[in-house]
Amino acid sequence: MENHFETEVLHGVKKSERKIASKVTPIYQTSAFAFKDLDELEGFYQGNGQYLYSRVGNPNTDELADAVAKLEGAPAGVSASSGMSAILAGVLAVVKNGDHIIAADDLYGGSFHMLKEELNNFGIETTFISFKNLITVEQEIKGNTKLLYTESITNPLLRVEDLEGVVKLARKHQLVTLVDNTFATPYHCKPYPMGVDLVVHSATKYIGGHSDVTAGVVTGRADLVDNARRKVVNLGANVSPFEAWLTCRGLKTLALRMKEQSSNARRLAEAFSKNSSVEKVYYPFEQDRNGYGAMVTIELSKKVDVNQFFRSLGWVKLAPTLAGVETTVSHPLTTSHRALPQEANEALGITKEVVRISVGIEHTEDIILQFEQAIEKSLI
Repeated sequence: MENHFETEVLHGVKKSERKIASKVTPIYQTSAFAFKDLDELEGFYQGNGQYLYSRVGNPNTDELADAVAKLEGAPAGVSASSGMSAILAGVLAVVKNGDHIIAADDLYGGSFHMLKEELNNFGIETTFISFKNLITVEQEIKGNTKLLYTESITNPLLRVEDLEGVVKLARKHQLVTLVDNTFATPYHCKPYPMGVDLVVHSATKYIGGHSDVTAGVVTGRADLVDNARRKVVNLGANVSPFEAWLTCRGLKTLALRMKEQSSNARRLAEAFSKNSSVEKVYYPFEQDRNGYGAMVTIELSKKVDVNQFFRSLGWVKLAPTLAGVETTVSHPLTTSHRALPQEANEALGITKEVVRISVGIEHTEDIILQFEQAIEKSLI
């Protein structure tokens, strides 16, 4: 009998048997593992041993990867040092010099920069295009196209991707699909059972959940995850055992946090929809009446002084990140999407009035009041 999500997130990973039966996995804070003799060492290379060196593998980093893969319904996973490391490993598991990627044009700015600048320097070309119309996406497919890359909920404008349509298009042309599921988390969306080949997370965000770790995870098809694992190992993109341990600790409360934060986010978005000083509200209302994701993005009207708005938010912190248990705000134009060309931001509608809100677990009414007061104090 399959358990519910709330149970799987706590008990879904089979812990290795240990002589000392601690309730939780201990921290294997070691750079390497010892062998009794050369025969045992050789046994590792013959596949009879599990751990050699923590860059290659560690019980804590494996536990994190296995836990997220289990929640995603995927057969395999590998953890990495950050969300960007996970994305890089996932992309390089599929493409090489001379290959072509088609990516959604409303991706996280860091992903955009990596694809456009860094990978381009290694001979990997990326075409950025709106995935709102998959017919136009199909028109960009070339003979050397290998990968379709998008996000389940895009950052920062919160467009919910048509993953079934993306998978159908990819299969038609024998392409691999990679989806960043950071914003939705497996609590709201599981791309792999829908046919997506690779699913990546910035585990720094909701997987860890407490703004105190930096980590990433790649899950998906076993063969592709094996490729990604080699990239993590050979490029030195491994996460530390302690960071992995902390992330696993945070993961256990994912269901509780996402339920509360998503509900708060929906109610905050509804309040913004009634505020005449908010020009536009970005939130996937149509997905779930109890909330779909804990992010809300708004465009303030021109009659609001944006900088004064940030100064007036009281206990709501301005921070270039998201997904902690406390409510925070960020300014995409000058942080997450700073690397995008001005014309790209303008085309997407990312202006100085756009504010991305990561909704926390505070009382809903307190969150709403904090933003309403900040807007009131910032009217020009």
